[in-house]
Amino acid sequence: MENTATKELVLFAHDGREFRHWLLEVKGRVATLAMNVDEDGGLRPGYKLKLNSYDLGVDIELHNALQRIRFEHPEVACVVVTSAKERMFCAGANIYMLASSSHAWKVNFCKFTNETRNGMEDSSRNDGLKFLAALNGTTAGGGYELALACDEILLIDDRSSAVSLPETPLLGVLPGTGGLTRVVDKRGVRRDLADMFCTNPDGVKGERAKSWGLVDELAVPANFAKTIQERAATLVESASRAAAAEGIQLRPLLRKIDNAGYHYSHLDVVFNQEARTATITVRGPKPEQPETIDAIHAAGDSWWPLAMARELDDAILMLRANEPELGLWLLKTEGEIAAVLKVDELLAHSREDWLVRETVGLLRRTFARLDVSSRSMFAVIEQNSCFAGTLLELVLAADRSYMLALTDAGATGDNSAPSIALTEMNFGLLPMVNGRGRLETRFRGEAGRLAKLQSRLASSLDAETAMGLGLVTVTPDDLDWEDELRLAIEERASLSPDALTGMEASLRFPGAETVETKVFGRLSAWQNWIFIRPNATGENGALKLFGKGSKPKFDRERV
Repeated sequence: MENTATKELVLFAHDGREFRHWLLEVKGRVATLAMNVDEDGGLRPGYKLKLNSYDLGVDIELHNALQRIRFEHPEVACVVVTSAKERMFCAGANIYMLASSSHAWKVNFCKFTNETRNGMEDSSRNDGLKFLAALNGTTAGGGYELALACDEILLIDDRSSAVSLPETPLLGVLPGTGGLTRVVDKRGVRRDLADMFCTNPDGVKGERAKSWGLVDELAVPANFAKTIQERAATLVESASRAAAAEGIQLRPLLRKIDNAGYHYSHLDVVFNQEARTATITVRGPKPEQPETIDAIHAAGDSWWPLAMARELDDAILMLRANEPELGLWLLKTEGEIAAVLKVDELLAHSREDWLVRETVGLLRRTFARLDVSSRSMFAVIEQNSCFAGTLLELVLAADRSYMLALTDAGATGDNSAPSIALTEMNFGLLPMVNGRGRLETRFRGEAGRLAKLQSRLASSLDAETAMGLGLVTVTPDDLDWEDELRLAIEERASLSPDALTGMEASLRFPGAETVETKVFGRLSAWQNWIFIRPNATGENGALKLFGKGSKPKFDRERV
C-alpha cells in the first residue's frame, strides 16, 4: 500500500499483466517484444512519444517484460525485438523529454536504459537467452542502441530504412546507452567508419550498413517475416535453454511506502534526511528453506533469494530515482548465517535447474546495480548480522565496511560477536560489470590470496580474522563503535557529492575494462559534463532548440 504523498514517485515494479508500450507474444521457443509506444503515455506531462520514441516509463516496461520472459517463460530461447509500427522501429529517446528534464533525471534515465541493455547481454552470455533485433523501419539513436544490445541485427532492405546515431550532429550530445562503445568494441566497426557513421544524421542503410558491420543481415520487405523466423530458429538451436521448462508467476511486489522509507517482506529502507543516509537492511532467510528443486519450484517467487533479489533491485532503483539527496547508503543484514549457507549451497550446486540459474542471474544483475550506483556505500556488520556468501557481496560492493569487534565484557548472553562467512557464491558466480567477482577485483586477482580465502569456505570469521584476511575495512570495539561510525557518516556527508561520485567510480573497477565499464565510466563522465554545457542544454543549445526550426549557437572553444 502506498500513501497519497508518494504519487509523484517513480515506481519501477510493473504490477499489471498488460503493458502500455509493448506487445509481448510467446510462441513456442520464441518470444516477440514489439515496441508500440503510446504517444500520450509519457511518464511526465509536456511531451508526446511520437515515432516510437521512448522515455523512462517505456524502458521500465521493457525491464519488466524481460523479467517476465526470464521467469514465466523459461522455455523461450530467443527474443525478437521489433516494432508494431510500419516503417518505424524506434526514433530513440524522446528529445522533448530530455530537453525539459533536469540534469539528474537525464543522467538517471541514461543509467537505467544502459542497465536494461546490459541485462540483455548478461542473459545471452550467462543464461543462453538470445536476442534478435528485427528492424522493420527507421532506427535512430537509442533505437539503434537497443538493437546493439541484441546478438544479431536484421534490417529491412526497403531502400529507405537506415540505422543512425545522430546525437552528436543533431543534438550536441552523445548516444546515451553505450552506442559509441558497442559500435567499435562489440560490433568491431572500424573507427574511421564509425566516425563517419556517428557524424551523419541520416545514418547508413542497406548494403553499406551490412558491409560496415552495423547490421548482420538484410531482407527485402517480402522476405522480412520469413527471415525473422529463420534467424530466430537458428538462435534457438544455438541456445542452451531447456525446451520443457515450466515457468512460475511473478506476482506484484509487496511494498509499503511512507515518510520513513520503503518496506518490503525481506528488507527495509529507512531514511535519515538530516544525516542524508538511507539504511538498507536485508533480512536473511528463515531456517526452514526449501531443500530440493521440487520444493524450490513449489515456493516459486516466494523462494527467499528470488524474492529478496526482486525487492533489493526495486529498492535500489527507487532510491536512485526518488531520493537523490540521500547520498550514503548503509548496508545491513539481520538473520542467521547458517540459513544463508544452506541457501547458497543450493544456488551454487543446482544451476542446471532453470529457476536456480535465473535467480542467480537476477542476483548478479542486482548487485551490479549497486556497483554502478552514484551513492557512497558503507556496510555495517554488527550483532545479529548474516553477511555470508550471497549477502557478503553487499560488504564486498561497499566502499568501506565497519565490523563490530566485541570485547569480552560485551560478548555475553545473546550479544555474541558478529561474524561473516564465505561461500562458493563469492568466487566468480556473481561477477561485477568488469566480468570478475568482487573478491577477485578486491585483491587484483592474486591467486595465492584467493586460494587462502577459498580454504575458509563456510567458516565463521570474527572481526579480527576478517580484518586479517582483508575482507573488512575497520573493526572498532564496542566502546568506540557508535562514535567511530557516527564520525565516518558525518564526514562522508560533508564531502562534495560530485567529487564522491567521480572518486567512487574510479576506485570500484581496478584492472582491465569491459564494454560495460567503459559505458558506465567514459560515457557517464562525458555525458554528465556535456549535459550541463550550454552547447547542449543552454537556451541556444542543440538539445533545447531541436524541432523548433532554429540552429543552435555553439561556443566554439575546445576545452
